[in-house]
Amino acid sequence: MADVTPIETLGLELRRGAIVLAVLAQLQREHYGYSLRKALLEKGLEVDEGTLYPLVRRLEKQGLLVSEWREEAKRRKRFYTISPAGRDALHRLLEEWRRLNASIAATLEEGGR
Repeated sequence: MADVTPIETLGLELRRGAIVLAVLAQLQREHYGYSLRKALLEKGLEVDEGTLYPLVRRLEKQGLLVSEWREEAKRRKRFYTISPAGRDALHRLLEEWRRLNASIAATLEEGGR
């Protein structure tokens, strides 16, 4: 396995919080794991299974998602959707994201002068 560069590590750290926000936003509509991953990819956000599945289980354990096992096409699938607490968290995180994004944009603009 190749060594991870400091830039790659920083990029991963930057993506972590954004992925949580994207998953909560996407799960305003019900998805099972593969359909969630595909929906995120269609929006330009590639998330590997080793990141996504532990994340949705953690978010469910935190009460931000709810899930239900169902059979679809003769296969059992676990469907996830955002909970009321998750909806509240999503709105708060979006507010923080927008504030942070505006601050970073202003800082970058100032640095370019």
